[in-house]
Amino acid sequence: MKNKFLKINSNDNVITALTDLKKGEELSLNGRHYNLAEIIPAKHKFFEKDMLAGEDIIMYGVLVGKTQHAVKAGSLMTTENVKHAAHPYAYRETNYQWQVPNVSKFKNKTFNGYIRNDGTVGTANYWLFIPTVFCENRNLDVIREALHNALGYAVTDKYKIFTNELVDAFKSGKDLNTLNLNPTNNARTKRLFKNIDGIKFLNHSGGCGGTRQDANTLSKLLAAYANHPNVGGITMLSLGCQHLQMQQLKDDIKKHTPGFEKPLLVFEQQQSQSEEQLIADAIKETFKGLIELNKIERQPVSLAKLCIGVKCGGSDGFSGISANPAVGYTADLVTALGGKILLAEFPELCGVEQNIIDRCTTEETANKFIRLMQEYDAQAHAVGSGFYMNPSPGNIKDGLITDAIKSAGAAKKGGTSPIADVLDYTEPATKPGLSLVCTPGNDVEATTGKAAAGATLILFTTGLGTPTGNPVCPTIKLATNSKLAKRMSDIIDIDCGPVIEGEKTIEQMGEDILEYCIKAASGDIIPKAVQLNQDDFIPWKRGVSL
Repeated sequence: MKNKFLKINSNDNVITALTDLKKGEELSLNGRHYNLAEIIPAKHKFFEKDMLAGEDIIMYGVLVGKTQHAVKAGSLMTTENVKHAAHPYAYRETNYQWQVPNVSKFKNKTFNGYIRNDGTVGTANYWLFIPTVFCENRNLDVIREALHNALGYAVTDKYKIFTNELVDAFKSGKDLNTLNLNPTNNARTKRLFKNIDGIKFLNHSGGCGGTRQDANTLSKLLAAYANHPNVGGITMLSLGCQHLQMQQLKDDIKKHTPGFEKPLLVFEQQQSQSEEQLIADAIKETFKGLIELNKIERQPVSLAKLCIGVKCGGSDGFSGISANPAVGYTADLVTALGGKILLAEFPELCGVEQNIIDRCTTEETANKFIRLMQEYDAQAHAVGSGFYMNPSPGNIKDGLITDAIKSAGAAKKGGTSPIADVLDYTEPATKPGLSLVCTPGNDVEATTGKAAAGATLILFTTGLGTPTGNPVCPTIKLATNSKLAKRMSDIIDIDCGPVIEGEKTIEQMGEDILEYCIKAASGDIIPKAVQLNQDDFIPWKRGVSL
Protein backbone atom coordinates (compact mmCIF):
# COMPACT_ATOMS: atom_id res chain seq x y z
CA MET A 1 0.00 0.00 0.00
CA LYS A 2 1.21 3.49 -0.82
CA ASN A 3 2.56 5.51 2.10
CA LYS A 4 0.60 8.62 2.93
CA PHE A 5 3.55 10.64 4.22
CA LEU A 6 7.33 10.63 4.42
CA LYS A 7 9.99 11.68 6.90
CA ILE A 8 12.96 12.22 4.62
CA ASN A 9 15.76 12.27 7.21
CA SER A 10 15.71 10.84 10.71
CA ASN A 11 16.75 14.27 12.09
CA ASP A 12 13.87 16.12 10.43
CA ASN A 13 11.12 17.76 12.49
CA VAL A 14 8.74 18.25 9.53
CA ILE A 15 7.01 15.57 7.48
CA THR A 16 5.91 15.63 3.83
CA ALA A 17 2.41 14.59 2.78
CA LEU A 18 2.47 12.20 -0.20
CA THR A 19 -1.30 12.50 -0.63
CA ASP A 20 -3.99 14.86 0.65
CA LEU A 21 -4.36 14.40 4.42
CA LYS A 22 -7.50 15.27 6.40
CA LYS A 23 -7.77 17.41 9.52
CA GLY A 24 -7.89 15.20 12.61
CA GLU A 25 -6.40 12.25 10.73
CA GLU A 26 -4.26 10.06 12.95
CA LEU A 27 -0.99 8.80 11.48
CA SER A 28 1.81 6.65 12.81
CA LEU A 29 5.42 6.06 11.79
CA ASN A 30 8.10 4.03 13.54
CA GLY A 31 6.17 3.96 16.78
CA ARG A 32 5.33 7.68 16.74
CA HIS A 33 1.78 8.94 16.39
CA TYR A 34 0.64 12.17 14.74
CA ASN A 35 -2.70 13.95 14.87
CA LEU A 36 -3.21 16.53 12.13
CA ALA A 37 -4.34 19.93 13.31
CA GLU A 38 -5.51 20.95 9.82
CA ILE A 39 -5.75 19.79 6.21
CA ILE A 40 -2.32 18.97 4.74
CA PRO A 41 -2.38 19.00 0.92
CA ALA A 42 -0.15 16.59 -0.97
CA LYS A 43 3.45 17.87 -1.36
CA HIS A 44 3.16 20.12 1.71
CA LYS A 45 4.69 19.63 5.14
CA PHE A 46 3.41 19.42 8.70
CA PHE A 47 5.28 19.86 11.97
CA GLU A 48 6.22 16.70 13.83
CA LYS A 49 6.10 18.37 17.24
CA ASP A 50 5.12 21.57 19.00
CA MET A 51 7.51 24.33 17.96
CA LEU A 52 8.51 27.48 19.82
CA ALA A 53 8.95 30.84 18.10
CA GLY A 54 12.38 31.04 16.46
CA GLU A 55 13.00 27.30 16.64
CA ASP A 56 15.08 25.60 13.94
CA ILE A 57 13.22 23.70 11.24
CA ILE A 58 15.14 20.69 9.92
CA MET A 59 14.41 18.97 6.60
CA TYR A 60 16.67 16.74 4.51
CA GLY A 61 18.79 16.75 7.69
CA VAL A 62 19.71 20.45 7.30
CA LEU A 63 18.43 23.79 8.60
CA VAL A 64 15.78 25.11 6.17
CA GLY A 65 14.00 27.77 8.24
CA LYS A 66 12.85 29.08 11.60
CA THR A 67 9.37 29.36 13.04
CA GLN A 68 7.99 32.89 13.13
CA HIS A 69 5.75 32.06 16.09
CA ALA A 70 4.77 29.08 18.22
CA VAL A 71 3.27 26.26 16.12
CA LYS A 72 1.35 23.16 17.22
CA ALA A 73 2.29 19.65 16.15
CA GLY A 74 0.38 18.53 13.05
CA SER A 75 0.10 22.10 11.70
CA LEU A 76 0.71 22.99 8.07
CA MET A 77 4.00 24.70 7.21
CA THR A 78 3.27 28.05 5.52
CA THR A 79 4.97 31.35 4.68
CA GLU A 80 3.11 32.80 7.69
CA ASN A 81 4.69 30.52 10.27
CA VAL A 82 8.10 29.91 8.67
CA LYS A 83 10.93 32.11 7.41
CA HIS A 84 14.08 31.15 5.54
CA ALA A 85 17.20 30.26 7.52
CA ALA A 86 20.42 28.46 6.71
CA HIS A 87 23.61 27.58 8.53
CA PRO A 88 26.79 29.58 7.88
CA TYR A 89 29.48 27.83 5.89
CA ALA A 90 33.28 27.79 5.52
CA TYR A 91 36.07 25.59 4.28
CA ARG A 92 37.17 22.88 6.69
CA GLU A 93 39.33 19.80 6.47
CA THR A 94 37.24 16.71 5.76
CA ASN A 95 37.71 13.16 4.64
CA TYR A 96 34.66 12.76 2.44
CA GLN A 97 33.81 9.14 1.67
CA TRP A 98 31.71 8.34 -1.37
CA GLN A 99 29.68 5.16 -1.65
CA VAL A 100 30.33 4.32 -5.31
CA PRO A 101 27.26 2.71 -6.94
CA ASN A 102 27.36 -0.65 -8.68
CA VAL A 103 27.77 0.02 -12.42
CA SER A 104 28.35 -3.55 -13.59
CA LYS A 105 25.21 -3.59 -15.81
CA PHE A 106 26.46 -0.46 -17.65
CA LYS A 107 30.20 -1.21 -17.73
CA ASN A 108 30.33 -2.48 -21.32
CA LYS A 109 27.56 -0.34 -22.77
CA THR A 110 28.14 2.36 -25.40
CA PHE A 111 26.18 5.07 -27.16
CA ASN A 112 26.31 6.10 -30.81
CA GLY A 113 27.66 9.62 -30.94
CA TYR A 114 29.33 12.06 -33.32
CA ILE A 115 33.10 12.12 -32.76
CA ARG A 116 34.64 15.57 -33.31
CA ASN A 117 38.22 16.32 -34.29
CA ASP A 118 39.04 17.62 -30.80
CA GLY A 119 38.07 14.28 -29.23
CA THR A 120 34.73 15.41 -27.81
CA VAL A 121 31.61 13.43 -28.66
CA GLY A 122 28.22 14.88 -29.56
CA THR A 123 24.84 13.32 -28.91
CA ALA A 124 23.46 15.28 -31.87
CA ASN A 125 24.74 16.89 -35.06
CA TYR A 126 23.55 20.48 -35.52
CA TRP A 127 24.38 23.37 -37.81
CA LEU A 128 24.37 26.56 -35.76
CA PHE A 129 23.54 30.16 -36.74
CA ILE A 130 25.11 32.78 -34.46
CA PRO A 131 24.34 36.54 -34.60
CA THR A 132 26.92 38.87 -33.05
CA VAL A 133 24.16 41.41 -32.34
CA PHE A 134 20.38 41.55 -31.93
CA CYS A 135 20.10 43.61 -35.16
CA GLU A 136 20.56 40.36 -37.10
CA ASN A 137 17.69 38.51 -35.39
CA ARG A 138 15.21 39.30 -38.17
CA ASN A 139 17.60 37.97 -40.81
CA LEU A 140 17.98 34.80 -38.76
CA ASP A 141 14.19 34.47 -38.58
CA VAL A 142 13.92 34.73 -42.38
CA ILE A 143 16.66 32.13 -42.85
CA ARG A 144 15.11 29.83 -40.25
CA GLU A 145 11.74 29.86 -42.00
CA ALA A 146 13.36 29.16 -45.36
CA LEU A 147 15.65 26.33 -44.24
CA HIS A 148 13.36 24.67 -41.72
CA ASN A 149 10.46 24.38 -44.13
CA ALA A 150 12.49 23.28 -47.14
CA LEU A 151 14.77 20.81 -45.35
CA GLY A 152 12.17 19.18 -43.10
CA TYR A 153 12.98 20.67 -39.68
CA ALA A 154 9.77 22.66 -39.17
CA VAL A 155 7.35 21.44 -36.52
CA THR A 156 4.49 23.86 -37.12
CA ASP A 157 2.79 22.26 -40.14
CA LYS A 158 -0.22 21.05 -38.14
CA TYR A 159 -0.85 24.56 -36.83
CA LYS A 160 -0.56 26.05 -40.32
CA ILE A 161 -3.03 23.48 -41.63
CA PHE A 162 -5.38 24.18 -38.72
CA THR A 163 -5.20 27.94 -39.32
CA ASN A 164 -5.98 27.45 -43.02
CA GLU A 165 -8.99 25.33 -42.05
CA LEU A 166 -10.18 28.13 -39.77
CA VAL A 167 -9.77 30.67 -42.57
CA ASP A 168 -11.72 28.49 -45.01
CA ALA A 169 -14.45 27.87 -42.42
CA PHE A 170 -14.74 31.58 -41.69
CA LYS A 171 -15.02 32.44 -45.38
CA SER A 172 -17.72 29.85 -45.91
CA GLY A 173 -19.66 30.79 -42.77
CA LYS A 174 -19.11 27.48 -40.95
CA ASP A 175 -19.16 27.02 -37.18
CA LEU A 176 -15.51 27.33 -36.00
CA ASN A 177 -16.25 25.21 -32.91
CA THR A 178 -16.59 22.13 -35.12
CA LEU A 179 -12.91 22.24 -36.10
CA ASN A 180 -10.18 20.52 -34.10
CA LEU A 181 -6.42 20.31 -34.39
CA ASN A 182 -5.31 17.07 -36.04
CA PRO A 183 -1.85 15.57 -35.54
CA THR A 184 0.52 15.29 -38.49
CA ASN A 185 3.35 12.92 -39.26
CA ASN A 186 6.74 13.50 -37.63
CA ALA A 187 8.71 15.94 -39.76
CA ARG A 188 11.83 13.78 -39.28
CA THR A 189 10.62 11.51 -42.08
CA LYS A 190 10.75 14.47 -44.47
CA ARG A 191 14.35 15.51 -43.77
CA LEU A 192 16.78 15.86 -46.65
CA PHE A 193 19.90 15.29 -44.53
CA LYS A 194 19.53 12.12 -42.44
CA ASN A 195 22.69 12.73 -40.36
CA ILE A 196 21.88 16.33 -39.42
CA ASP A 197 19.59 16.54 -36.42
CA GLY A 198 18.69 20.20 -36.81
CA ILE A 199 19.58 23.74 -37.83
CA LYS A 200 19.65 25.94 -34.75
CA PHE A 201 19.56 29.71 -34.23
CA LEU A 202 20.87 31.66 -31.23
CA ASN A 203 18.64 34.74 -31.33
CA HIS A 204 19.51 37.08 -28.46
CA SER A 205 19.10 40.69 -27.30
CA GLY A 206 22.79 41.54 -26.78
CA GLY A 207 25.92 42.44 -28.67
CA CYS A 208 25.45 46.21 -28.46
CA GLY A 209 23.90 48.88 -26.27
CA GLY A 210 24.92 47.27 -23.00
CA THR A 211 28.24 47.38 -21.21
CA ARG A 212 31.45 46.16 -22.76
CA GLN A 213 31.45 43.53 -20.00
CA ASP A 214 28.09 42.29 -21.33
CA ALA A 215 29.52 42.06 -24.85
CA ASN A 216 32.63 40.24 -23.62
CA THR A 217 30.57 37.71 -21.66
CA LEU A 218 28.26 37.20 -24.63
CA SER A 219 31.26 36.60 -26.89
CA LYS A 220 32.59 33.87 -24.60
CA LEU A 221 29.12 32.32 -24.40
CA LEU A 222 28.64 32.25 -28.18
CA ALA A 223 32.17 30.90 -28.61
CA ALA A 224 31.34 28.06 -26.21
CA TYR A 225 28.29 27.20 -28.32
CA ALA A 226 30.33 27.23 -31.53
CA ASN A 227 32.69 24.75 -29.86
CA HIS A 228 29.92 22.57 -28.46
CA PRO A 229 30.29 18.84 -29.26
CA ASN A 230 26.75 18.76 -30.67
CA VAL A 231 27.61 21.48 -33.24
CA GLY A 232 29.21 20.47 -36.54
CA GLY A 233 29.21 23.77 -38.42
CA ILE A 234 28.50 27.47 -37.83
CA THR A 235 27.18 30.42 -39.81
CA MET A 236 27.82 33.81 -38.19
CA LEU A 237 25.89 36.97 -39.07
CA SER A 238 27.06 40.44 -38.03
CA LEU A 239 25.87 43.99 -38.66
CA GLY A 240 29.36 45.50 -38.41
CA CYS A 241 29.24 48.48 -36.04
CA GLN A 242 28.22 46.73 -32.80
CA HIS A 243 30.23 46.31 -29.59
CA LEU A 244 30.73 42.59 -30.15
CA GLN A 245 32.92 42.57 -33.22
CA MET A 246 33.17 39.52 -35.42
CA GLN A 247 36.92 39.27 -34.87
CA GLN A 248 36.49 39.19 -31.09
CA LEU A 249 34.06 36.29 -31.39
CA LYS A 250 36.39 34.42 -33.77
CA ASP A 251 39.28 35.00 -31.34
CA ASP A 252 37.21 33.66 -28.40
CA ILE A 253 36.30 30.58 -30.44
CA LYS A 254 40.00 29.85 -31.00
CA LYS A 255 40.85 30.56 -27.34
CA HIS A 256 38.21 28.04 -26.26
CA THR A 257 39.55 25.40 -28.66
CA PRO A 258 42.97 26.31 -30.13
CA GLY A 259 42.69 23.54 -32.73
CA PHE A 260 39.22 24.63 -33.90
CA GLU A 261 38.49 23.03 -37.31
CA LYS A 262 34.71 23.23 -37.77
CA PRO A 263 33.29 24.93 -40.88
CA LEU A 264 32.81 28.62 -40.00
CA LEU A 265 30.92 30.88 -42.42
CA VAL A 266 31.00 34.64 -41.78
CA PHE A 267 28.64 37.30 -43.20
CA GLU A 268 28.67 41.02 -42.30
CA GLN A 269 25.67 43.05 -43.42
CA GLN A 270 27.36 46.46 -43.66
CA GLN A 271 29.89 44.92 -46.08
CA SER A 272 27.19 43.21 -48.15
CA GLN A 273 25.63 44.40 -51.39
CA SER A 274 22.14 44.23 -49.85
CA GLU A 275 20.17 42.47 -47.14
CA GLU A 276 18.63 40.25 -49.78
CA GLN A 277 22.06 39.26 -51.07
CA LEU A 278 23.33 38.63 -47.52
CA ILE A 279 20.47 36.23 -46.79
CA ALA A 280 20.78 34.47 -50.15
CA ASP A 281 24.55 34.02 -49.74
CA ALA A 282 24.14 32.74 -46.17
CA ILE A 283 21.52 30.19 -47.27
CA LYS A 284 23.54 28.96 -50.25
CA GLU A 285 26.86 28.62 -48.44
CA THR A 286 25.19 26.99 -45.44
CA PHE A 287 23.48 24.51 -47.75
CA LYS A 288 26.88 23.56 -49.17
CA GLY A 289 28.14 23.09 -45.60
CA LEU A 290 25.17 20.90 -44.74
CA ILE A 291 25.99 18.58 -47.64
CA GLU A 292 29.44 17.98 -46.16
CA LEU A 293 28.26 17.76 -42.55
CA ASN A 294 25.72 15.10 -43.54
CA LYS A 295 28.62 12.76 -44.38
CA ILE A 296 29.42 12.32 -40.66
CA GLU A 297 27.96 9.13 -39.16
CA ARG A 298 27.29 8.13 -35.55
CA GLN A 299 29.84 5.76 -34.02
CA PRO A 300 29.81 3.69 -30.82
CA VAL A 301 31.69 5.33 -27.94
CA SER A 302 32.15 4.75 -24.22
CA LEU A 303 29.63 6.08 -21.70
CA ALA A 304 32.62 7.94 -20.24
CA LYS A 305 32.07 10.43 -23.09
CA LEU A 306 28.67 11.47 -21.68
CA CYS A 307 28.42 14.99 -20.28
CA ILE A 308 25.03 15.44 -18.63
CA GLY A 309 23.65 18.63 -17.12
CA VAL A 310 21.07 18.29 -14.33
CA LYS A 311 18.37 20.93 -13.86
CA CYS A 312 15.03 21.44 -12.13
CA GLY A 313 12.31 23.94 -12.97
CA GLY A 314 8.68 24.38 -12.02
CA SER A 315 9.64 22.48 -8.87
CA ASP A 316 7.12 21.14 -6.39
CA GLY A 317 7.06 19.45 -3.00
CA PHE A 318 7.90 16.11 -4.60
CA SER A 319 10.96 17.32 -6.53
CA GLY A 320 13.40 16.55 -3.73
CA ILE A 321 11.77 13.17 -3.04
CA SER A 322 11.34 11.53 -6.45
CA ALA A 323 12.81 13.04 -9.63
CA ASN A 324 15.78 14.94 -8.17
CA PRO A 325 17.25 12.08 -6.09
CA ALA A 326 16.58 9.67 -8.98
CA VAL A 327 18.52 11.97 -11.31
CA GLY A 328 21.15 12.20 -8.56
CA TYR A 329 21.57 8.45 -8.65
CA THR A 330 21.92 8.63 -12.43
CA ALA A 331 24.58 11.30 -11.89
CA ASP A 332 26.48 8.99 -9.53
CA LEU A 333 26.30 6.18 -12.10
CA VAL A 334 27.68 8.43 -14.85
CA THR A 335 30.44 9.69 -12.54
CA ALA A 336 31.40 6.12 -11.63
CA LEU A 337 31.58 5.31 -15.36
CA GLY A 338 34.03 8.17 -15.97
CA GLY A 339 31.56 10.68 -17.45
CA LYS A 340 30.85 14.29 -16.54
CA ILE A 341 27.91 15.73 -14.56
CA LEU A 342 27.14 19.45 -14.42
CA LEU A 343 25.11 20.92 -11.53
CA ALA A 344 24.28 24.63 -11.84
CA GLU A 345 21.76 27.07 -10.29
CA PHE A 346 23.85 28.62 -7.49
CA PRO A 347 20.83 30.35 -5.84
CA GLU A 348 19.43 26.84 -5.39
CA LEU A 349 22.42 25.67 -3.39
CA CYS A 350 21.57 28.08 -0.58
CA GLY A 351 21.47 26.14 2.68
CA VAL A 352 23.50 23.16 1.46
CA GLU A 353 26.75 25.06 0.96
CA GLN A 354 28.59 23.23 3.73
CA ASN A 355 27.78 19.83 2.24
CA ILE A 356 29.01 21.08 -1.14
CA ILE A 357 32.23 22.47 0.35
CA ASP A 358 32.91 19.26 2.27
CA ARG A 359 32.63 17.27 -0.97
CA CYS A 360 35.14 19.39 -2.93
CA THR A 361 38.28 17.43 -3.81
CA THR A 362 40.64 20.38 -3.24
CA GLU A 363 40.73 23.46 -1.03
CA GLU A 364 41.13 25.59 -4.15
CA THR A 365 37.92 24.22 -5.61
CA ALA A 366 36.05 24.78 -2.34
CA ASN A 367 37.26 28.37 -2.05
CA LYS A 368 36.26 29.13 -5.63
CA PHE A 369 32.73 27.92 -4.84
CA ILE A 370 32.61 30.03 -1.66
CA ARG A 371 33.81 33.13 -3.53
CA LEU A 372 31.29 32.77 -6.35
CA MET A 373 28.40 32.12 -3.94
CA GLN A 374 29.26 35.08 -1.71
CA GLU A 375 29.79 37.49 -4.60
CA TYR A 376 26.52 36.42 -6.23
CA ASP A 377 24.46 36.66 -3.03
CA ALA A 378 26.02 40.02 -2.12
CA GLN A 379 25.13 41.38 -5.53
CA ALA A 380 21.53 40.29 -4.99
CA HIS A 381 21.38 41.87 -1.51
CA ALA A 382 22.79 45.13 -2.91
CA VAL A 383 19.58 45.62 -4.91
CA GLY A 384 17.25 44.59 -2.10
CA SER A 385 17.02 40.89 -2.90
CA GLY A 386 18.88 37.72 -1.97
CA PHE A 387 18.91 33.97 -2.48
CA TYR A 388 16.21 33.68 0.19
CA MET A 389 13.77 35.26 -2.30
CA ASN A 390 14.31 32.54 -4.90
CA PRO A 391 11.12 30.44 -4.49
CA SER A 392 8.45 31.41 -7.02
CA PRO A 393 4.71 31.65 -6.22
CA GLY A 394 4.31 28.28 -7.96
CA ASN A 395 7.02 26.74 -5.79
CA ILE A 396 5.40 28.04 -2.60
CA LYS A 397 1.92 26.92 -3.66
CA ASP A 398 3.25 23.40 -4.04
CA GLY A 399 5.10 23.16 -0.74
CA LEU A 400 8.52 24.79 -1.25
CA ILE A 401 8.13 27.39 1.47
CA THR A 402 11.74 28.61 1.84
CA ASP A 403 14.75 28.76 -0.46
CA ALA A 404 16.61 26.35 1.80
CA ILE A 405 13.84 23.75 1.40
CA LYS A 406 13.90 24.26 -2.35
CA SER A 407 17.71 24.15 -2.43
CA ALA A 408 18.08 21.05 -0.27
CA GLY A 409 15.78 19.21 -2.65
CA ALA A 410 17.34 20.75 -5.77
CA ALA A 411 20.87 19.74 -4.73
CA LYS A 412 19.79 16.08 -4.79
CA LYS A 413 20.13 16.20 -8.60
CA GLY A 414 23.91 16.24 -8.25
CA GLY A 415 24.06 12.93 -6.44
CA THR A 416 26.62 12.24 -3.71
CA SER A 417 29.95 12.02 -5.54
CA PRO A 418 32.96 14.24 -4.76
CA ILE A 419 33.01 17.59 -6.55
CA ALA A 420 35.82 17.61 -9.08
CA ASP A 421 35.58 21.22 -10.24
CA VAL A 422 33.77 24.55 -9.93
CA LEU A 423 33.19 26.51 -13.14
CA ASP A 424 32.37 30.15 -13.55
CA TYR A 425 29.85 31.10 -16.24
CA THR A 426 31.08 30.09 -19.78
CA GLU A 427 34.01 28.04 -18.43
CA PRO A 428 34.19 24.57 -20.07
CA ALA A 429 34.00 21.34 -18.10
CA THR A 430 37.28 19.46 -18.48
CA LYS A 431 37.40 17.07 -15.53
CA PRO A 432 35.50 13.76 -15.22
CA GLY A 433 33.00 13.63 -12.39
CA LEU A 434 30.71 16.25 -10.86
CA SER A 435 31.33 19.93 -11.63
CA LEU A 436 29.39 22.94 -10.33
CA VAL A 437 28.50 25.62 -12.89
CA CYS A 438 27.75 29.18 -11.74
CA THR A 439 24.39 30.19 -13.24
CA PRO A 440 21.13 31.72 -12.03
CA GLY A 441 18.21 29.50 -11.07
CA ASN A 442 16.19 30.90 -14.00
CA ASP A 443 15.37 27.87 -16.15
CA VAL A 444 16.61 29.14 -19.51
CA GLU A 445 19.58 31.12 -18.19
CA ALA A 446 20.68 27.97 -16.34
CA THR A 447 20.28 25.59 -19.28
CA THR A 448 21.98 28.15 -21.54
CA GLY A 449 24.98 28.23 -19.17
CA LYS A 450 25.02 24.47 -18.71
CA ALA A 451 25.22 23.88 -22.45
CA ALA A 452 28.04 26.45 -22.62
CA ALA A 453 29.98 24.35 -20.10
CA GLY A 454 29.68 21.39 -22.47
CA ALA A 455 26.58 19.42 -21.46
CA THR A 456 25.50 17.19 -24.36
CA LEU A 457 22.28 16.09 -22.63
CA ILE A 458 20.24 17.85 -19.95
CA LEU A 459 18.03 16.04 -17.43
CA PHE A 460 15.34 18.55 -16.46
CA THR A 461 13.02 17.64 -13.59
CA THR A 462 9.70 19.41 -13.10
CA GLY A 463 6.76 19.09 -10.74
CA LEU A 464 4.52 21.69 -12.36
CA GLY A 465 5.49 21.32 -16.03
CA THR A 466 8.02 23.46 -17.87
CA PRO A 467 7.96 23.67 -21.71
CA THR A 468 11.55 24.60 -22.36
CA GLY A 469 14.68 23.18 -23.97
CA ASN A 470 18.01 24.24 -25.46
CA PRO A 471 19.08 24.81 -29.07
CA VAL A 472 22.13 22.51 -29.05
CA CYS A 473 21.64 20.26 -26.01
CA PRO A 474 18.75 17.73 -26.09
CA THR A 475 16.70 18.28 -22.94
CA ILE A 476 14.95 15.35 -21.28
CA LYS A 477 11.94 16.22 -19.09
CA LEU A 478 11.21 14.20 -15.97
CA ALA A 479 7.97 14.58 -14.03
CA THR A 480 8.07 14.34 -10.23
CA ASN A 481 4.57 12.88 -10.17
CA SER A 482 2.40 10.73 -12.41
CA LYS A 483 -0.50 13.21 -12.56
CA LEU A 484 1.75 15.72 -14.29
CA ALA A 485 3.25 13.07 -16.57
CA LYS A 486 -0.23 12.15 -17.81
CA ARG A 487 -1.62 15.70 -17.99
CA MET A 488 1.36 17.11 -19.91
CA SER A 489 2.45 13.99 -21.76
CA ASP A 490 3.28 16.06 -24.83
CA ILE A 491 6.31 17.60 -23.04
CA ILE A 492 7.25 14.93 -20.45
CA ASP A 493 9.65 12.10 -21.33
CA ILE A 494 10.03 10.19 -18.04
CA ASP A 495 7.57 9.71 -15.18
CA CYS A 496 9.25 9.54 -11.74
CA GLY A 497 5.86 9.20 -10.04
CA PRO A 498 6.43 5.47 -9.35
CA VAL A 499 8.88 6.57 -6.63
CA ILE A 500 6.11 8.47 -4.86
CA GLU A 501 3.71 5.56 -5.33
CA GLY A 502 6.23 3.15 -3.80
CA GLU A 503 6.46 1.14 -7.03
CA LYS A 504 10.14 1.89 -7.71
CA THR A 505 13.16 2.72 -5.61
CA ILE A 506 15.36 5.74 -6.23
CA GLU A 507 18.05 3.38 -7.53
CA GLN A 508 15.71 1.61 -9.96
CA MET A 509 14.45 4.93 -11.27
CA GLY A 510 18.00 6.22 -11.63
CA GLU A 511 19.00 3.21 -13.72
CA ASP A 512 15.91 3.66 -15.91
CA ILE A 513 16.91 7.28 -16.49
CA LEU A 514 20.43 6.31 -17.55
CA GLU A 515 19.02 3.74 -20.00
CA TYR A 516 16.89 6.51 -21.50
CA CYS A 517 19.94 8.81 -21.70
CA ILE A 518 21.88 6.16 -23.64
CA LYS A 519 19.06 5.87 -26.18
CA ALA A 520 18.67 9.66 -26.43
CA ALA A 521 22.43 10.12 -26.84
CA SER A 522 22.32 7.59 -29.69
CA GLY A 523 19.43 9.27 -31.47
CA ASP A 524 17.21 6.22 -30.91
CA ILE A 525 14.79 8.26 -28.78
CA ILE A 526 14.01 11.91 -29.51
CA PRO A 527 13.10 13.88 -26.34
CA LYS A 528 9.87 15.87 -26.52
CA ALA A 529 11.68 19.22 -26.21
CA VAL A 530 13.68 18.33 -29.33
CA GLN A 531 10.59 17.16 -31.20
CA LEU A 532 8.90 20.48 -30.43
CA ASN A 533 11.95 22.65 -31.30
CA GLN A 534 11.95 24.13 -27.80
CA ASP A 535 15.16 26.05 -28.51
CA ASP A 536 15.27 28.51 -25.62
CA PHE A 537 18.40 30.64 -25.24
CA ILE A 538 18.91 33.51 -22.76
CA PRO A 539 22.43 34.80 -22.05
CA TRP A 540 23.09 35.85 -18.46
CA LYS A 541 24.42 39.40 -18.20
CA ARG A 542 25.92 38.65 -14.78
CA GLY A 543 23.34 40.93 -13.19
CA VAL A 544 20.94 39.89 -10.46
CA SER A 545 18.84 36.98 -11.63
CA LEU A 546 17.60 34.31 -9.26
